[in-house]
Amino acid sequence: MSTPAEEYDKLTPEERETKDKEDRAREAAEQAALPYTWKQELHEVDIRVPVPKGTRARDLQVVIAKTKLSVSLKGKEPIMAGELCKEIKLDDSTWTLEDQEFVDIHLEKVNKQQWWENVLKHHPKIDTTKINPENSKLSDLDGETRGMVEKMMFDNQQRQMGKPTSDELKKQEALKKFQAAHPELDFSNAKIS
Repeated sequence: MSTPAEEYDKLTPEERETKDKEDRAREAAEQAALPYTWKQELHEVDIRVPVPKGTRARDLQVVIAKTKLSVSLKGKEPIMAGELCKEIKLDDSTWTLEDQEFVDIHLEKVNKQQWWENVLKHHPKIDTTKINPENSKLSDLDGETRGMVEKMMFDNQQRQMGKPTSDELKKQEALKKFQAAHPELDFSNAKIS
């Protein structure tokens, strides 16, 4: 029996486009039926839950736990409640009441390298392979990651121009220093690998 991915690969480009449109429409309808809206970045999820206009914070019961979330008006059935699809960082997750008509919930993901398929496990899933993230700017990255990305970009440019990478340049520099410190040695057959 073939998997959905194998079936998809067998489709013509036109059939894929039609299937993608149908899937997006189905997903949009399923998401629109939820009692909240949500969006995500790789490191966070933001949820907006509409509540009756004039709602005050004291009227709400919002529970945010490592793997659970619920929002309800005191004494009423929960607007949303269940197990989160992935674990969150509790200390960095918050909720606020906006304009007395929306509960805005900010969840920090534990795994910042993974897209969520849904917020609550029992709710409809989205196809995370179709997510097109916004391009990040180098300035958004932390120092270590930024340095790594800049090195990779430099090395890639050097390779495209047929020039040595940063590691190869370091080795050449080390060999030059060693040659200068030991002029009595013959380096005519030296190879840098």
